[in-house]
Amino acid sequence: MMRFFTQQPLTLGARVTLEPALQKHAIKVLRLAEGAQFELADDRQHAFVATIQTTAPLVVSVDTPITRVVELPVCTRLICGVPKGDKADWIVQKATELGASQITFFNSQWATAKWKAERVAKKLTRLQAIAQGAAEQSHRDRIPTVSFARLADLTLEEGQVGLIAYEEAAKAGEAATLVQTIAKQPQALACVFGPEGGISPEEVTALTARGFIPAGLGPRIMRTETAPLYLLSAISALTELQEI
Repeated sequence: MMRFFTQQPLTLGARVTLEPALQKHAIKVLRLAEGAQFELADDRQHAFVATIQTTAPLVVSVDTPITRVVELPVCTRLICGVPKGDKADWIVQKATELGASQITFFNSQWATAKWKAERVAKKLTRLQAIAQGAAEQSHRDRIPTVSFARLADLTLEEGQVGLIAYEEAAKAGEAATLVQTIAKQPQALACVFGPEGGISPEEVTALTARGFIPAGLGPRIMRTETAPLYLLSAISALTELQEI
């Protein structure tokens, strides 16, 4: 069953008129008709099975609640150096499928690619749309927020643990920090990843001064688009699969 997101608040038993963009996609593109059902989630992470009552406008009845847990137990923010080409698209799509709650990009000192200020808004609009599509495909309860920030402005929020996926830590054999961090069951985690050129020592120093901890992600050196996905997969294995 397909899933869509709406900005309308959903309550059991309500009849809701959905947005024109959603109506166009569901009715004109997918050719759904009266009586068809799909999953519908709002921005409060409430999800229901909805039934189409009318198609123009698209009015649905909010029927059965969906209660299965699909979000990562650790609210995870990825902070990624701007990569080359279309790798940001890949990171956003796959990280959304793997459960990231926020994805932030930054212009890194050693990066071979940087985003110009006048192009950031357009890029974020595109990436946010990719995140929504991936969240619908993977039946998430929330759409990750995609943003852009200066590394100098990044700080940890209360209750948030900060890590730096640092190549030099991995080369030195550091292999315990990630597992030990997740074992403490943090409410939220933020992890910084360097771009293709790597994260500079100056950037690492600045981040550690703000509470971020360098961590290795295993003995192999991963590409900039691979490391965030490894982190999310490791968090899932360590928190969601332990009872199986």
